[in-house]
Amino acid sequence: MEPKKSARTAPQAKKAQPKRAEAKKSEPKKSEPKKSEAKKAEVKKAEGKRPARGKAAESAPAVADSAANARPRRTRSAGRRAEAPAAKQDSGTILAPADRLGPPPPLPKHGLRVFALGGIGEIGRNMTVFEYAGKLLIVDCGVLFPEDQQPGVDLILPDFRPIEDRMADVVAIVLTHGHEDHIGAVPFLLRMRGDIPVVGARFTLALVAAKCREHRLQPKLVEVAEGQKTEHGPFECEYFAVNHSIPDAIAVAIRTPAGVALHTGDIKLDQLPLDGRLTDLAGFSRLGDEGVDLFLVDSTNAEVPGFVTPEREIGGVLDTVIGKARNRVIVASFASHVHRIQQVVDVAQKYGRRVCFVGRSMVRNMQIAQDLGYLSVPDNVVVDLDVAATLPGDRLVLISTGSQGEPLSALSRMARGEHRQINIRADDLVVLASSLIPGNENSVFAVVNGLARLGATVITQQNAKVHVSGHASAGELLFLYNAVRPTNAMPVHGEWRHLRANAALAVSTGVPEERVVLAEDGVVVDLVDGIASIVGRVPVGHVYVDGLSVGDVGESTLSDRLVLGEGGFISITVAIDETTGKAVTTPEVNGRGFSDDPTALTEAGELVEAELLRLATEGVTDTHRIAQSVRRVVGRWVAETYRRRPMIVPTVIGV
Repeated sequence: MEPKKSARTAPQAKKAQPKRAEAKKSEPKKSEPKKSEAKKAEVKKAEGKRPARGKAAESAPAVADSAANARPRRTRSAGRRAEAPAAKQDSGTILAPADRLGPPPPLPKHGLRVFALGGIGEIGRNMTVFEYAGKLLIVDCGVLFPEDQQPGVDLILPDFRPIEDRMADVVAIVLTHGHEDHIGAVPFLLRMRGDIPVVGARFTLALVAAKCREHRLQPKLVEVAEGQKTEHGPFECEYFAVNHSIPDAIAVAIRTPAGVALHTGDIKLDQLPLDGRLTDLAGFSRLGDEGVDLFLVDSTNAEVPGFVTPEREIGGVLDTVIGKARNRVIVASFASHVHRIQQVVDVAQKYGRRVCFVGRSMVRNMQIAQDLGYLSVPDNVVVDLDVAATLPGDRLVLISTGSQGEPLSALSRMARGEHRQINIRADDLVVLASSLIPGNENSVFAVVNGLARLGATVITQQNAKVHVSGHASAGELLFLYNAVRPTNAMPVHGEWRHLRANAALAVSTGVPEERVVLAEDGVVVDLVDGIASIVGRVPVGHVYVDGLSVGDVGESTLSDRLVLGEGGFISITVAIDETTGKAVTTPEVNGRGFSDDPTALTEAGELVEAELLRLATEGVTDTHRIAQSVRRVVGRWVAETYRRRPMIVPTVIGV
């Protein structure tokens, strides 16, 4: 489906208000208080048009009435609606970003602005900025891991440019949980201003503190728990327990005079969580009674029907797999998935096996989890690698990083036979206890094939139920929408197919189509008078971390790297007489990564000599022009002879 085109109106033109324009034409002029009352009536009328929610809704009219009566904040700014160009939307159409959006207008005095610097339209580097009264509140600040088309890149950061000149206005960074795609970029942001309060739950902040120590930073940490409230400038934040694949995940409700925004973070509704910590549906329902003006919802599994399998069911599968193993078992998992690792530790202890954590992040995170009481490990169960090397295979379980095929991870090095202390044996059993993140398929399958080549038996989610997702499926998202009953919905955390599926779920529960906002990174959404609309776009891109350099590598550099990797490199060096343009040395044509045949470029050298002679005959002495002509000749010959496109770098020196 094509995105809607922008209505590029003059700055003083009022925004169209779907389904209300004709009625407004016939309205008589009223005093300002009357306008406010009329606006309240319109909001209630719009809410009344929402489809019935089935028997449950019919049996609870009191709840619906209280929710309607509890939303006066949506009309506090009546009569001050933003007069700014917005994305065009037809009545009954989900609001999506236009192809060409200009810079956003100034934020209205009583409006709330929301825009993502990462994480919408992609999975990873989540970072959402909320603006009210000139102050900024950031929710999450994560990284994205590179794909094959980004060679040499270590990490991809959110683009901080839209806020780098406003760092003094940032009042806090709120972190929903401790996964890398939500906290990994925090140290890079704190380099720009180190005293920003970093707000999060206990385990999340412990991971952030460890990460910041590696960057030699001392962050200002503010620990919170579900049920608490904090104030940061004009923002009041309330925190709710949510269930995810890491301890201490939270959702955050953000209150301002413009209304209430609820951000779920990563969420699912596991009814049998291993730690007994349920998603706070009662709290969400209470917020729904109060009135949620903008609901930002995890979209990752919106395409998946039904409900996520409870984590408890994985324990039995791991018990069977490890119990039947006759030799060494290697379990690869996310280094932050404490619940899954607890299950593996429990099964290992049951069968008299010792446990060894492998991989720097795994060792660090599990030590933190043990210190804080999130991971329970009996005495004498965990051993280091030196002790593990002396144990028989049937008395050992290795828990390793590398479930996503990360090139430098412990499991990847084992698969390549490059790990200094662990060699894969023909009787090893390897369990990938994780889901396959989109974009990592080639890396993961390369690891699986490498392990299989060395003789190991590999168990994945494809052939055994050794992992369940940490994100809500469609059935759970329906529960969330029905509990919250938002006026406006904004799907987040997903690619476009996930966002579209989530938007359809919102509409199916009664959110009007014109109140569902589909944004992407950089798209600016304003909440004014209880109505969310797209008003512009800020420039955002990918910021690449390559070694110690941050942002120095751009798309052109990556393009060059891809060309080098796919086609190789040909260099041409020649010296010419600056007066006559004639070559004074024989052209040197060399290749790297092009061909192992030493004679492959002989003909190219002859063509270069002929081209130099032709140019000299025409009186051409400009070295740049000569270089470009030589490049074209060699490029044409390579394309015709080899059907390849190497990088060709001519160097013409005038003497």
